[in-house]
Amino acid sequence: MQPPPPSAAIHAATLTLDTHVDIPWPDPPDPRGPTQRCVDFARMAAGGLKAVVFAAYLPQGPRTPEGHAAASRRCEAMLRAIRATAGGQERRIVGRAAELEALRSGGTGILLAVENGYGMGEDLSRLALWRGLGACYVTITHNGHNALADAAIPRPDLGDGPVLHGGLSTLGRAAIAEMNALGLLVDVSHAAKSTMLQAVSLSRAPVVATHTCCRALRDHPRNLDDEQMDALRAAHGLMQITAVPGFLRGPDADGRARASVKDIVDHVDYAVQRMGIAHVGLSSDFDGGGGVDGWMSAADSPNLTAELLRRGYDRDAIGLLWSGNFLRLMRAAEAVSAAG
Repeated sequence: MQPPPPSAAIHAATLTLDTHVDIPWPDPPDPRGPTQRCVDFARMAAGGLKAVVFAAYLPQGPRTPEGHAAASRRCEAMLRAIRATAGGQERRIVGRAAELEALRSGGTGILLAVENGYGMGEDLSRLALWRGLGACYVTITHNGHNALADAAIPRPDLGDGPVLHGGLSTLGRAAIAEMNALGLLVDVSHAAKSTMLQAVSLSRAPVVATHTCCRALRDHPRNLDDEQMDALRAAHGLMQITAVPGFLRGPDADGRARASVKDIVDHVDYAVQRMGIAHVGLSSDFDGGGGVDGWMSAADSPNLTAELLRRGYDRDAIGLLWSGNFLRLMRAAEAVSAAG
C-alpha cells in the first residue's frame, strides 16, 4: 500500500475547524442523515473536518419590540435545534477551549454561535442565555444597523442611512462588556469600520472577524482594510478568511464572482504578510453563500490544506490557520471571564 500524500497526512493529523457555517431555517435538514447541505456529518467525515461552528443567523428586521422578540425566539429555537442533532459518543457540543482541544483524540465537535446581536434587542440577559446554550461568539451585526451598532452594509429598505450610531451605541458598549464577562467572543464580521475599530479598542478580550477577506485584494464593504487589520494585530485579534466568491474576487463580465481555493490562499498570504500567522484563520460561510472551486462542501476540505502546503505553509502553520489561532482567542476570552 502506498503511503498517503504529505498533504493528506497533514490534514488528517490537524484539528480542522470551520468557524462559520449557516444552517437552513425554518426547516433545517437533519445533518445526521443525507442532505443537500454543504455541511453535514457525512461530508465532515469525508473531508476530515473535525469541528464546525454552526451559526444561528438572524436577518435584520425592524428595530421594534416586536421585531426584537421575534428575532430572539428564532435565535433560541435555532440554537436548540443545533444542540438536538449533536449528541452521541462521536459528536459532542463544544463550548470551551479545552473541549475543542480534546477532539485531537477523536470525535466531532459542534460549536454554536449567534450571527446578529439584533436578537438581543435591548435585553443584555439574552447574552447569558445564549452562552448557556453553548454559543462561543456573537456577531454584533448582520446587514443593517441594529440597536447595538452600525453595520458595514446598511439596509435602506429598513430605513437605514449610512450611519445610525457612529459605531457602537451605548447599549452596544454594554453588550461587549457583558460578552467579555461571559467569555463570549466578539465577532466583528458585518460591522461598520467605525463599529469594528471601537469594538477592538473596547473589548478586554481579543476580537475575531469569523468570515471576511482582505479589502486590499477585493474592495468590498464586508472586507477588512489594512488599518482594520493592523488594529486586530495590535489587539491580538483574528480574521478568518472565508470562501465567499464575492469577497475574494470581483465579478466576471457576466456579473458573477468566481473564485477557487487559490484565491482563498491569496487572501491568507496577504493577511499573514500584513499581520503575522497568529492573526489569520479559515472559514467557509457554507450554506450562507460560501463555496469556491475546490472547496464547495466540507467534503472538499483537504483541498485547502493541500493548497496551503503548496504555498509553503508547514504543518504548524496549517494547524494555526485551521484551529490553533481560534483556540487562542477562546482561551483568552475564558481567561478574561474568569478574571471578572
